[in-house]
Amino acid sequence: MKKIIFIAVGLLGMHVAKAQDNSRVITTGVPFLLIAADARAAGMADQGVATSSDVFSQQWNPAKYAFALKEYGFSASYTPYMTSIANDISLGQVTFFNKFDERMAFAGSLRYFSLGEIELRQNAEDPALVRNPNELAVDLSYSLKLDERFSMSVAARYIRSNLRIAEAFAGSSADAQAASSFAFDLSGFYQSEETAFSDFDGRWRAGFNLQNLGPKISYDSDPELSSNFLPANLKLGGGFDFIFDEYNTVGVSVEFAKLLVPTPPATVAAIDADGDGEIGNAEQDIANNEYGQRLQDYNDINWVSGMFKSFGDAPDGVKEELKEITYSVGAEYTYNNAFMFRLGYFNENELKGARKFFSMGAGFKYNVVKVDVSYLFSASKVRNPLENTLRFSLTFNFGDDWDEY
Repeated sequence: MKKIIFIAVGLLGMHVAKAQDNSRVITTGVPFLLIAADARAAGMADQGVATSSDVFSQQWNPAKYAFALKEYGFSASYTPYMTSIANDISLGQVTFFNKFDERMAFAGSLRYFSLGEIELRQNAEDPALVRNPNELAVDLSYSLKLDERFSMSVAARYIRSNLRIAEAFAGSSADAQAASSFAFDLSGFYQSEETAFSDFDGRWRAGFNLQNLGPKISYDSDPELSSNFLPANLKLGGGFDFIFDEYNTVGVSVEFAKLLVPTPPATVAAIDADGDGEIGNAEQDIANNEYGQRLQDYNDINWVSGMFKSFGDAPDGVKEELKEITYSVGAEYTYNNAFMFRLGYFNENELKGARKFFSMGAGFKYNVVKVDVSYLFSASKVRNPLENTLRFSLTFNFGDDWDEY
């Protein structure tokens, strides 16, 4: 028997475990790629596709780097995870970018998700075998201004998920393996000129990002037996900056996201074929076999077909497809480009995961250093793994200044 323990998938999926029985939550491999790693985005309810450029743009929309105002940037962030049950699960990320002329920028990042130490025993009296499962992703991106107001970017990503702990037990199957895959992103960003209105100046922003497009990831030596879709994702967003004077600016933004992953098949209800008022074993077996065939057909879908199917394969049609779209709204107040305060709200349909939360955050910038923190308040009956957790980010911007236009 193959003994792969998909710990990360289980931990990251706990927030949807209590969803309603008739839900069809879309699950994927390596869901750590969807966790907001930086405190600025987290403070605005996990959004960043259409916010102003910062060092953390690599995760949200690398095309924003072409609008960076500094030549270089470096950041480090730390996110404790599921602190209510463990103190050694965390997500860390470091990012670097270089805007090497007025139109082009290059960036790279390393994201590392640690599941801490796990003690394994076959019998209670056995000495513990300690394992440290982890996952990581390495990104490189290139962004280019196609004109003064619009830029695009491509990014490549290597993903490795090392959850292999079965070999710790003598006699266990050794065909489980660390999983790896690759993916790419395609993104775009628009930022308008500053326009004068009656009582303030303003600036429009918009962005999109097609994320994590790539082959399935498999933890088994035979990918046909067990493979998982990557969390391919489409993000669309827009925003507006209210520039009241040289000291006070309020940016508001809204973002929509949809997983580009097929909807899991609906369960098959057994039919009382003989009309005796009861569901017999044979009738239940027919339903189970039908559902098993649907699952097999689902697993046979390749990642390219899956992206296109994801827009029209929900069993309940367009109504259910719309339920698979999450949205968030956020606001950021900036004073003198030195102090920031942020608020946000995130919503996901009850049948598709039921994540609902409010967030708040703050930032302080002094010279080339910027510190950000954020906090999350769950607004759902389903507990969020990041509830009551402070997230921290540290940013350095240095080098020459670039003009905004």
